[in-house]
Amino acid sequence: MLRSLPKLSLLFSSARNPRYLKTAQRFTSQGRRPTSRVKIGAATTLSILSKSTSTISSAIASESAAEDQVQQIKLLTSTDDNYGGVTVELDHPMDSSEFIQVLRASVSHWRQLGKKGIWIKLPIHLAGLVEALVKEGFWYHHAEPNYLMLVYWIPDSPSTIPANATHRVGIGSFVMNEKQEVLVVQENSGLFKGTGIWKFPTGVVDQGEDICVAAVREVKEETGVDSEFVEVLAFRQSHNSFFEKSDLFFVCMLRPLSFNIQTQRFEILDAQWMPFEEYAAQPFVQKSELLKYINDTCLAKMGGQYSGFCPVSTSSNFSDQKNYLYLNAGTLKSSYSS
Repeated sequence: MLRSLPKLSLLFSSARNPRYLKTAQRFTSQGRRPTSRVKIGAATTLSILSKSTSTISSAIASESAAEDQVQQIKLLTSTDDNYGGVTVELDHPMDSSEFIQVLRASVSHWRQLGKKGIWIKLPIHLAGLVEALVKEGFWYHHAEPNYLMLVYWIPDSPSTIPANATHRVGIGSFVMNEKQEVLVVQENSGLFKGTGIWKFPTGVVDQGEDICVAAVREVKEETGVDSEFVEVLAFRQSHNSFFEKSDLFFVCMLRPLSFNIQTQRFEILDAQWMPFEEYAAQPFVQKSELLKYINDTCLAKMGGQYSGFCPVSTSSNFSDQKNYLYLNAGTLKSSYSS
């Protein structure tokens, strides 16, 4: 048996198993019969006395194959965010059971790295993986037409993952001509359908759209009137207004560039230029505290006693894109000259 040890030492002499080579050489140099057990890996033990060389070789090969299988589990591709978390954008189809193995290995890896929040962007064509993610502890964050975002918090501490967008942004356009007539519409759908109430053109700001651009767009879409943005006169915040979201509504003043009305019939029943006093005298307007404040603001602006907030194009350290800062430009200029 001692003569076979040099051959066995070749089996144990790989860079992965240097301790086995030392064990074999120690037995040879001492001239001892190796009756102890030599450990192979963390869980397998083999007796040199009772196992043949081929048996040991087979055991080592089996263990190596098992280790290689673990190493071959690919982790999900991710990018680090600025808050100690990672973002994963899935794209390629994957079997649910295979995905769970990869997901668990990835979460374990991120945990070892000390990561916190995990964001997984799941495109609509991989919607079949939602159940697997939810069962692993992920929850919905938000959804868009072509994807669902799910999140997971690794640490035992309370999650600091920010909530989904909390507000919707809307605009109302105050457009007045030289006759002090205001542009108003009657809606063909929604809460005001069939009420006979005349109101300012209103609408929702699209994603990536500036408030000043949205106000001009809504006036054009609903009435066909071209206009230019002047300023934000006021804004209102309300809550639980749209699928439990809060709402920011900006009252904007626009200057008309055309006067012919072409009503958009899909949403608008009618539109016209109406004397401001007639508009303000409507019973619905008179009963609304909010609308009375808005009307007083518009009247003060018409009388030159009120200044709103004009858009000023600016840049920032957080984005390469230009954005608008709304401020009282007139008062700001006066402070510079004083």
